[in-house]
Amino acid sequence: MNRNSAPDDVAAIIRGAALKRIVLFSGGSACRSINLALCGNAHLTRVVPSWDSGGSSKLIREKVGLLAVGDLRQALMTMAHGEGRAGDVVKICNARLSSNLGMDVARAEFQFYSEARHPLLERMHPGLRGAILNYLKTFASTVGAGFDYRNGSIGNFILAGACLAHNGDINTAVFVFRKLCSVVGDVWTSSLENDLVLTATLKNGRKIERQDAITKLSEDEATIGIDYVELSRTSNDRPKANPAALEALANADLIAFGPGSVFTSLLPHLQIQEIATTLLKVNCPRVWIGNILQCPETTDLKLGDILRACRSQWQRDDRSRRQLLTHVLANRVLFPFEKTVGAFPYLSHETDDCDQPAVIIGEYEDAWNRGQHDGKAIANALREIAAS
Repeated sequence: MNRNSAPDDVAAIIRGAALKRIVLFSGGSACRSINLALCGNAHLTRVVPSWDSGGSSKLIREKVGLLAVGDLRQALMTMAHGEGRAGDVVKICNARLSSNLGMDVARAEFQFYSEARHPLLERMHPGLRGAILNYLKTFASTVGAGFDYRNGSIGNFILAGACLAHNGDINTAVFVFRKLCSVVGDVWTSSLENDLVLTATLKNGRKIERQDAITKLSEDEATIGIDYVELSRTSNDRPKANPAALEALANADLIAFGPGSVFTSLLPHLQIQEIATTLLKVNCPRVWIGNILQCPETTDLKLGDILRACRSQWQRDDRSRRQLLTHVLANRVLFPFEKTVGAFPYLSHETDDCDQPAVIIGEYEDAWNRGQHDGKAIANALREIAAS
């Protein structure tokens, strides 16, 4: 079988002992192409943030007190697509309501789904349709008539409804959601807490609270740069890890970080003590996947600067911790001058003498989608590292 082709029966292949178990810390969309390339060629587990404080996830968190479901739903949909499961359920879960036609129109659109008038719902198996409608109605009855559905994701509403229907248990909701979409790969949040708050401290000492604010750094703030991030709870208790994520880490053949937003999607996972403790115990390759482009969080930084920030964050609570990373995948920048894709320059692959682990420099940019990773190239590199 071609290692890069999608298998006809993903479930049967994944049960095979030859496939490596890869855990990928990520956000929602940055590692999409890598996720797609790994499906069927690895037993993939995505570990995603649960502290998103923007978009429809923000409204859901504020209204019903659930953890953020946006990155979780997006990762599940990517997994379904990679496994060749893009059927009617996935199409429904990927649907998004209108954003500019007013609250009443958005509510009417939601009812078009929740009342089973959408053609895709009409032709579903009654049991499957019934489960989706139950979760949508559970969500609607919980948030009440005044909820703002504009630009909301139907998949987010289904996942949130499943969580509410199962007494707030997000792992059970994910299990049910995966069954609805016939997803084989695993997707878990790194924590089960619903009150996580991310705070970034800039290099001038100023603090910026909430994930959505950190991702929108002003030009001046981006130039100053982020020193470190902290993940806390409004209850003042320490964030606790998701046992499902810990189990995946303990059994992994390779653990990868990224690509994605360094300070808001990747490094905060290290703030969860049980995650850090498990990472100290595992004896498998731990790989940092360097971004292709800079972003507001990494303005004017080189890859070496980011690796130093990662090491500093990792050892912030304990300077004696062993090195987190064993390998780094760095995209070779082919230009001797600054070049941008849209508003953002390429991230230099220079690592200087930052005491980093083994750096593998390759041409990892997608030839057809500038600024994005070639998923197959990264997946091949990860499998080679895992095999070695």
